[in-house]
This record gives sequence, C-alpha cells and structure tokens, in this order.
Amino acid sequence: MKIQSLSVVVPGKGCINDCLCCVSKMHGDEYKNHLEENLPFYDLYLNDYLKRLEFCRDNGCNTVLLTGNIEPQQNKRFLVDFGIMMRLMSHPFRNIEIQTTGSLIDEKMLRFLRNHVGVSTIALSLFSFNNEENHLCKGSRPIEPIDISKFCAEIKKYDFNLRLCLNLTKYFSLRDVDFLFEICNKELGADQVTLRRLYHQPDDHTEQSKWVIENCIDDFRYTELVKYIKKHSLIRKLEYGQTAYSIHGMSVVIDSDCMAKGENEDFKYLILRPNGKLYGSWDDPASLIF
Repeated sequence: MKIQSLSVVVPGKGCINDCLCCVSKMHGDEYKNHLEENLPFYDLYLNDYLKRLEFCRDNGCNTVLLTGNIEPQQNKRFLVDFGIMMRLMSHPFRNIEIQTTGSLIDEKMLRFLRNHVGVSTIALSLFSFNNEENHLCKGSRPIEPIDISKFCAEIKKYDFNLRLCLNLTKYFSLRDVDFLFEICNKELGADQVTLRRLYHQPDDHTEQSKWVIENCIDDFRYTELVKYIKKHSLIRKLEYGQTAYSIHGMSVVIDSDCMAKGENEDFKYLILRPNGKLYGSWDDPASLIF
C-alpha cells in the first residue's frame, strides 16, 4: 500500500466560515469525537489515534495535512496535543501542512504553528485575488476580510512554504492567463500553486452544489488554463495522476479530483477522523481502513 499523504480532520463544531461551496456540507459529518479529554477512555482512544498515525508512517507516508470541517486553528487545544503526538512518535511526520482560508490567524498563531506544531507549509485557499470577493465566497461576514497580500507576506516572514490553492470560481476567469501566475508569484510570493476545480455531486441539490454550478470557472477558461500550464516544463509526475509544472519559479498542479474519486489500488491520501479511525474517502464510511 502506498499513501501519498494523510489528512488529519481537526475536531470541532461550527466553522468560523460559511463557504458557499463547502464540500463538507454536501456529504455531512457524523463521526464521533473520541479525543475529548473528559471521556472515560481518553487514554485508550489516544493510543488508537497514535496507532493510525504510525500505520501511515509505516506505509511510507511522510506528509500530514491538518484540515477539517472547521478552520484547524479554531481548535488550538488539539493542535497543542498534535504537536505533542509528533514528539511521542519514534518516527514523526517530517512534512506537516495546514489547509486554511486564513481566518483567525495572526502573528502569534503563525509562531505557534511554526514552533510547536511544526507546520512547514501553509496551503491558503482562495476564491478570488480580491479581498472582498474572497470574503464573500468564504461567507465569514462577522469577521473582517483578510488582506491577502499582507497575510501572504506574514507567512513568508516566518519562512513557511506558501501554497496557494485557487478554488476556480468565475473570479479567476482572467483574459491573460500568464497574469494570474504573475500575481501568485510576484505579488503574493507563492512557492506552489494548486488549481482546484470546484466539486459538486451531479445529483446533489444542496445550496452549495447550486452555487458551484453558477459560479465555477467556465469550461473555456479552464481549458485555456490547462493548455497554458502544459506548455511549461514538467517537474515531475505525481503518483496519482497529477503533474507538477514549473511556472515563474513555482510548482503548479491541476487538481481536478479533490475528492480522490479516481480508481487506484493505492491512496492519494487517507483520512484520520476524530473517532481515531482511518478512511479512504471523504463521503463514504464504507471506506474504513481500520
């Protein structure tokens, strides 16, 4: 078994954001949280959790992504515990990443992520380069919009790797495709860029799926993006179909399968839920590994 990366679902209820294309709201989340310290069998569940982490490391996985149905930084207590878990493991994960829209992250949080949790890469999800448009798509109205340029500068100040994950809304339908990558590189200082085609289920009638259909990048612009990218130098072929290209000194990947629905005997990633169990799919409990 080959596992490219491990997605760790940070437990929590009530995301600070209300993203208009939130995948979590399309498939729900009914997994129990066994990592609450007041549970009578907390020590047992903690051991179970560590076993799953070690299982992934034993199968050659060295990259873990902190993600979830909330912004990971909303649950600082878990992040503290996760940093301790890395110190308890005989062979901890060397490459720790966090997926975020940037909400609630200030300089103090950046230092904590770098020094205690051991995060090396911040994967910043964007719906637009415009602060207000991006804020609107996040649905986080009670919170002030993040200043994207300033936030990216802070990330680089603390020497994180910066990966921009561009959720391909209509706001990225720029006529000059090269200009899109110039913004990523020259204005925002990205090291890596992932272009993510918005996901929706064909027969799903949730508000999120409807929004995706109405606001995703059109097929013509998407095709132009793909053509432009494929004209550039290939860096390497990833194990699960994607290819990394070199554009303006950045590694650029097209992710057309963000839910890992492609058939493969190995795994693009596994998912470690708060119930302490490993799964191979986001939206199917039958994908339980152990």
